[in-house]
Amino acid sequence: MGMGRFIVLEGLDGTGKTTQIKKLAEYLESRGEKVHITAEPTDFPSGRLIRRVLSGEVPSSPWSTAALFLADRIRHCTDPVDGIRRHLEAGETVVTDRYYFSTFAYQGYATDLRWTMDIHYSCPELLRPDLVLFLTMSPEKCIRRITANRAADAIEIYENTEALTKVSRQFDKVFELLRDRENVVYIDADGTVEEVAERIRAAL
Repeated sequence: MGMGRFIVLEGLDGTGKTTQIKKLAEYLESRGEKVHITAEPTDFPSGRLIRRVLSGEVPSSPWSTAALFLADRIRHCTDPVDGIRRHLEAGETVVTDRYYFSTFAYQGYATDLRWTMDIHYSCPELLRPDLVLFLTMSPEKCIRRITANRAADAIEIYENTEALTKVSRQFDKVFELLRDRENVVYIDADGTVEEVAERIRAAL
């Protein structure tokens, strides 16, 4: 059995990644593929700690947060029971909601982007995705979606227009730097659920 495909969905909070991952999984399964859906931060102890940092409950510098994400990502790739590598080796298509590109964008603008990228690309345990689908939408529309769909106490530290505008610019900078290194396709996320799903299917 050959290795499965590793697909990453990236984008600002509010672009509809979770919905589109479900639609993508349904489409791939209809074509006979076995699909494993996952997300970052993970549900491992490292991922639970990151969620507490992002909620503002646990203080952390951007540097230590970036390192925490790397630790969680290593576990995500290598866990012998539920790691990405194990699912790929079983021939499954793995679709993840966020990967190291989010760390480059969210923590990279507050630290040193080159350092953040170097600690990831120099780590032999991390897997490279076959395809990155980057869902694009204006930060203003993302914030409107987030505030409409979430309780005020569930808003994370990066979820305001100023922060998301910085992150949006950082994503563009990251993907420009990686254009010869990673397989990235921009997807316009402004549209109906089905319109965006069709754009993703076309990108495959």
